[in-house]
Amino acid sequence: MKVFIVGGTGLLGAAGAAELIRRGHSVRSVALPPIPKGANLPTEMELTLGNINEMTDEEIKRLIEGCEGFVFAAGVDERVEFPPPVYDAYYKYNIAPVKRLLGLAKECGVRKAVVLGSYFAYFARLWPEKKLYEKHPYIRSRVDQENVALSFSDDKMGVMVLELPYIFGKQPGRKPVWMIFVKQLLNMRRAVFWPKGGTSMVTLRQVGECIAGAVERGRGGVCYPVGYYNMTWKEFLRIVNKYMGCPNKMIITIPTFLYKRFMKKVREEYRRRGVEPGLDPVEFADVMASYTYIDGKMIREELGVGEDDIDRAIGESITYCLEILEKKEEVLDMVAK
Repeated sequence: MKVFIVGGTGLLGAAGAAELIRRGHSVRSVALPPIPKGANLPTEMELTLGNINEMTDEEIKRLIEGCEGFVFAAGVDERVEFPPPVYDAYYKYNIAPVKRLLGLAKECGVRKAVVLGSYFAYFARLWPEKKLYEKHPYIRSRVDQENVALSFSDDKMGVMVLELPYIFGKQPGRKPVWMIFVKQLLNMRRAVFWPKGGTSMVTLRQVGECIAGAVERGRGGVCYPVGYYNMTWKEFLRIVNKYMGCPNKMIITIPTFLYKRFMKKVREEYRRRGVEPGLDPVEFADVMASYTYIDGKMIREELGVGEDDIDRAIGESITYCLEILEKKEEVLDMVAK
């Protein structure tokens, strides 16, 4: 099968491309320049560098023509800062391109389409009482992105969404999402103060398997909650401390109300800088203190995702952050273009 990937040089798109090629598929991709320095991209991938949001419909259709599969692995997440209203930016970079591109993909005869989304959309469905959709523009945008994507799914083109959790692994030359987290921990010299709760997570290799499995045998009209390893924050932080060279550092669980008190200062800092966060810092404390766990049975049985070494993958992410901080390496950050 020939598969078209939007964002094939990114962390997740490149993992999907590599796995698809390993399985015998051919991959064509369009991605923003520049290519991350040192990125190990599959040489077999047919790559066009450019901004798909600036291309005409005809230019895009020429790229998609002849492809049976389509993967949207682009857009921005909550790390990229925007002035209010931040939802407008998420619509521009995450929702509008999906709407446009899926329409063009269907015109070109694509049979399977996969959109990479967020596990926050899954929890917005699971916990309606928490009002995640109403309180957090980023989560609202991910739910709306899903609804737009699935509106294109029918017997001609099956569309599915991978609701991705925290992901561990690295791409040389690209700034890890964990940089701010590592800086926070470095400032907590004697002990780590963190709320209760926990999260689901996967490795970068497993994301590649999810993408390839969805293209090959995913069911159209389905949102796949992605998660394989569930850990409390304390369990996770023990692994992180090990790779940060302080395995015996104390981890102290703080009450949620104290965590919210600290996050009020963060919220005020955003306001001072004229930025609207995608995740409201104070309201998001309730999510942090919850157990955002996902049963991996669905992706194991339907998409064929296998075991991996999550400890090693966490280590790759954390040690790469430290290397960047120590050596001041030049790495690409996520940007909106």
